[in-house]
Amino acid sequence: MHRLDDEEKEIIKKVLDVKGYDPDAFDPEILNDMEENEEYRRILSTYGGEILGSEQFIKLKSFIQHGNVTVYEHCIHVALCAIKLNNKMGFHARMRELVRGALLHDYFLYDWHNAEAPGNIHPKLHGFYHPGIALRNATRDFSLSQREKDIIRKHMWPLTIVPPRCREAWVVCLADKYASTLETLKIKKGKIVENYA
Repeated sequence: MHRLDDEEKEIIKKVLDVKGYDPDAFDPEILNDMEENEEYRRILSTYGGEILGSEQFIKLKSFIQHGNVTVYEHCIHVALCAIKLNNKMGFHARMRELVRGALLHDYFLYDWHNAEAPGNIHPKLHGFYHPGIALRNATRDFSLSQREKDIIRKHMWPLTIVPPRCREAWVVCLADKYASTLETLKIKKGKIVENYA
């Protein structure tokens, strides 16, 4: 696997507008802009329409991920960030698998903040075990390629210990960390209410 050099890291920072949490330098509208980007919406609809339109995926709207951002919104944010990162960096990821894996990476279907929620083993250990639960649910509800499975299984690397095996999983891993940071710092407020498909 290719290791990023300093120049490539700077390009990634520029592409995703990571400048540190300085209100004068940071653009909190980055996810809003991606949500409104017609090309990205078309890509999501083309490759993720089956998932976005499924009753099970829509249930993710009822679970909070970070701050007031739902799991549904978070999965869309990660897919959008992955699309942008792939396009700008020229990683040549397989777009269908990139989008589908990103949308399903947190398909665990429970409130991870609630220790009593069915399916939740322990909220403090959620980061370690939810990729396996998401993968089990996703393989039950959708037909997945090996790359899509790798994306879901490895998106929490390095917590998953074994690193991603394909470029699509690496892109989603990075996109997930970026979107999660924005949501956790409450830079991005949850607002996606309509079905995205």
